[in-house]
Amino acid sequence: MITLATLTDTSELTILVNSAYRGDSSRQGWTTEADLLDGTRIDEVAMRDLIQKPDTVILTYREEGNLLGCVELRLQDGKLYLGMLSVKPHTQGKGIGKQLIQAAEDYAKQQSIDTIFMTVISVRKELIDWYVRHGYILTGERKPFVIPDTRWGIPKKELEFVVLEKKLIV
Repeated sequence: MITLATLTDTSELTILVNSAYRGDSSRQGWTTEADLLDGTRIDEVAMRDLIQKPDTVILTYREEGNLLGCVELRLQDGKLYLGMLSVKPHTQGKGIGKQLIQAAEDYAKQQSIDTIFMTVISVRKELIDWYVRHGYILTGERKPFVIPDTRWGIPKKELEFVVLEKKLIV
């Protein structure tokens, strides 16, 4: 079941996102950034702030009450930014990410938003390819990989983002 996150989900979401992206637990799945960044992906304070932002929602995916996935959606310049798509590592490859992407696109349409965009670390070819298979296109735009605070990780090498985008029929 996919629902909107609430403040009571903060701790559980923080653990999920960090397990999907960083540390040894993330290596159980294919979305790990552990070879690219040290540290955490997000802390509870930042997660709480995201949940409370008026222009942001976090969708959660649960089965039998267990949190298995989430995605952040933020209104930005008339488009919907999709970020922090996270699936519990041992459940990756079972369609949860695909369901969250579809829920994000449905949410955008409900809000009369016709474009979803995202940034992905440029060296994450497998992940970029996954988004392309789901209708997202590389825009050719690149952005610097800037982490304003070490609470969000410490790059092990110089990184940059590529921008992907999908136009929706609203």
